[in-house]
Amino acid sequence: MHVNKISKKILLSGILVYLFLYIPLLLLIVYSFNDSRINVGWVGFTFKWYSVLFNDTQLIDAALNSVFIALIASSISVVLGTLAGVALHKYKIPVLSGLVMIPVAAPELLVGVSLLLFFLLINFTLGTASIIFAHIAFCLSFVTISVKTRMHGMDDSLIDAARDLGASPTNAFFKVLIPTILPGIIAGWLMAFTLSLDDFVITFFTAGVGSTTLPLAIYSMLKMGVTPEVNAASTIIILCTLVLTSLSTKISPQLFK
Repeated sequence: MHVNKISKKILLSGILVYLFLYIPLLLLIVYSFNDSRINVGWVGFTFKWYSVLFNDTQLIDAALNSVFIALIASSISVVLGTLAGVALHKYKIPVLSGLVMIPVAAPELLVGVSLLLFFLLINFTLGTASIIFAHIAFCLSFVTISVKTRMHGMDDSLIDAARDLGASPTNAFFKVLIPTILPGIIAGWLMAFTLSLDDFVITFFTAGVGSTTLPLAIYSMLKMGVTPEVNAASTIIILCTLVLTSLSTKISPQLFK
């Protein structure tokens, strides 16, 4: 009986935590269908704010720019992160493994400021390129951790067996190692794409004139008040993030154990 009471308390605590986290998001989604420009009360159901959103050329351009940056940053990160993950698993250098965790553990504010100072130090013009480099810098660690975690579940003797059977180091890498750790690579790419797509803090510090992303565009809209159009844009970002995160967890479940 005592164990059952403890289990019920744990379950109740978990439910309360999830409600605290997700009720604001659910309210945001619900009010994106509210037939009123002022979010002070429910008036009626409508899809017109999504129509307004999809006819807003500036917001669409910002969204396309976000997707372009996310595709480039995640693709480069997955190549470099895969190589880094394989190297860290093979050589097992504790110092390097610890350094990989710094961008993950450090506050985004510090990462954004440090990247801004670095770009100013080397006289690099802020713009789309600086955002891409900044996103690669913090996405790289997530991909590396994903690949390195996948490597832990791999039998290292497979590479040795391939070499004994006459495979060159290149063939063993691309035909044995890569297919084995592919779920971790895909999960790392999806995670990097999601992080890059909805990042605001680091992008805010490293963006230049004319390099607006969707999160930055939504932030500028918030200066005029929280309108249903902002709620609609935020809802789409939430759904995209949810889909990509779900795919990532299903492709590489070992990463989240």
